[in-house]
Amino acid sequence: MPTASRLLAFDTSTEHLSVAVQNGEQLLAHSGAGGAQASTTLLPLIQQLLADAGLALGDLDAIVFGRGPGSFTGLRTACSVAQGLAFGADVPLLPVDTLLAVAEEARHAFGARQVVAVLDARMDQLYAARYDFDAAGPLGGDDEPLLLSPEAVEVPAGWSVAGNAFAAYGPRLAPATARHEVLPTATAMLRLAPALLAAGRIVPAAQAWPLYVRDKVAQTTEERAAIKAAAAVATVTPPTTA
Repeated sequence: MPTASRLLAFDTSTEHLSVAVQNGEQLLAHSGAGGAQASTTLLPLIQQLLADAGLALGDLDAIVFGRGPGSFTGLRTACSVAQGLAFGADVPLLPVDTLLAVAEEARHAFGARQVVAVLDARMDQLYAARYDFDAAGPLGGDDEPLLLSPEAVEVPAGWSVAGNAFAAYGPRLAPATARHEVLPTATAMLRLAPALLAAGRIVPAAQAWPLYVRDKVAQTTEERAAIKAAAAVATVTPPTTA
């Protein structure tokens, strides 16, 4: 597709909501509380920013959205809104990995070129992926995101860690490494958009799928009961002796 200059971007993968609109050289952005509020505030914010930029939905060259990993509820919100807007206005979609957006924000704000991007996945785990902007150009590589414990995050010598998990995990997460507290932002996704568009990453509305990484976030009632019973048996059963 031709060079895109009219773009809408948004991310709801964390507890913060980020929206931005680009109209040529004009850039308008908003960030605020996300989480459970994102489903009710995202559309009005999009409408307001588009109006402020003098754009209608149908004027857009693409809609850019954070596909994950991240909060399951947040990812479903982003994907459903992106899909609905794309269907309604016949606008192509550009999904962006949230960890790539984290790495790009660290590159832009701190000059970090080799980044292990992390996002808090709760349940004592992190989403993590490596991005080397020196080796892979403007996309920073295309590392497969992993779900890891904080202690399992490996940081090569000379690399930095960027993301939102430092307060939650403290010294358990790469304590001897340079750290950058950043989030996946809509403006970071807009900076990534030209290279992603050139790489053919556009998808139709029907393929606005979230990237979950974690397949499961909760145990069933039966699973919890089985775990509790097993723990009780382990407590009352005396150890065997040789």
